[in-house]
Amino acid sequence: MLLLYFFLTCFPIIFLFKLKKSLPPWATEVKLLSLWFGKDVSFSSVTKLIKTSSSLSYFTSKMSLKKMSLTSKVDNFEEEVVEEGAAMSILDLPELVLESILERLPPASLCSMAGVCSSLRSRCITDHFWEKHMKNKWGRIIGPVAYREWQWHIALRKDSSHLKQGRSKGLMRIFSIVRPSWWIKPKVDDCSKQSSLPRESIMSWFLALETGRFCFPAQVYNRENGHVGFMLSCYDAELCYDQRTDTFQARYSPHGRRAVAIENNVPWERLRAPLVDTSPHDLHISDCLNELRPGDHIEIQWRRNKEFPYGWWYGVVGHLASCDGNENYCRCHNSDTVVLEFNQYALGSRWRHTTIDRKEHREEGNEGDGFYGGIRKLGSDEEISTWKRLWPAEILE
Repeated sequence: MLLLYFFLTCFPIIFLFKLKKSLPPWATEVKLLSLWFGKDVSFSSVTKLIKTSSSLSYFTSKMSLKKMSLTSKVDNFEEEVVEEGAAMSILDLPELVLESILERLPPASLCSMAGVCSSLRSRCITDHFWEKHMKNKWGRIIGPVAYREWQWHIALRKDSSHLKQGRSKGLMRIFSIVRPSWWIKPKVDDCSKQSSLPRESIMSWFLALETGRFCFPAQVYNRENGHVGFMLSCYDAELCYDQRTDTFQARYSPHGRRAVAIENNVPWERLRAPLVDTSPHDLHISDCLNELRPGDHIEIQWRRNKEFPYGWWYGVVGHLASCDGNENYCRCHNSDTVVLEFNQYALGSRWRHTTIDRKEHREEGNEGDGFYGGIRKLGSDEEISTWKRLWPAEILE
């Protein structure tokens, strides 16, 4: 009986010792450790421990299997997400999101995006995206005159393309008479090449300006690199943009028998769009003469002789010789004579001032002093500050 009790007591201890090695560290119980150190325990407690340890081992193995199964499911889910992501395209985005992205692209990126596929191309070449780029970069120096020139440019290209098509069709008819039509192979569309842009599109105009393929009319301050003879003036010119230097080449109208003057590397800050729709060879009709008073800033047409084109020159309205300049007693604005001053010239210079008739002003002057034409009153502080920024460092003679 004693031997049987000893066997029943020792065998579970040996079994639990081996089981302990297979369990994780957190599965070791305090009661099991007490058995290992020879503490008194009952047979029933040992049996309970065996059952508890066995169930714990079973639970641990179940947890491992569940963990492996869960890991496998996560891996499969990630693979599915990757596969779905690989199949996604920017065209799968909501329309408003895609439009917002395209609106934020600079011109170069918008051009690149247009070359991705036909669907993106149809979006990227629309005027909606290019109006902002045109206004931001070219709006200050492109005016109605340049736009009208662009329309003429488009019309000429259309006429020339129609003429070429007519000639080619005529040649095709001749060849079709000489040879049967089977020798004419059908044209294969090359999907890798983009079709030409619509000529009327803003994108087409923008790219023509950027590449220098379209030269446009504008005006240049202090022409010919600030030559003393043109200081504080603004002349019409044909401008062509150079991307490499971010400057312009200006071609000025010929002065009489002189050759066309060309100026290179003209910076942006010396350019503006024509402010009136008047040819440089025509007299501008002044509509501000009755409201001119001392202190007003003006631009006036001037040319050396009648063979030359007009340029716009900066000046201010001055006081009559009979007026002391006191604002409380000044009546210069009631006089038919208007004094114009050009303070960039020294006192005593023949270019310092001139007078015009307020009521019957036409072109006035002579071959010695030149001819003064139409007048426009400056209406904004920005225009005035631009002229002051160009003021010469020294008084002119």
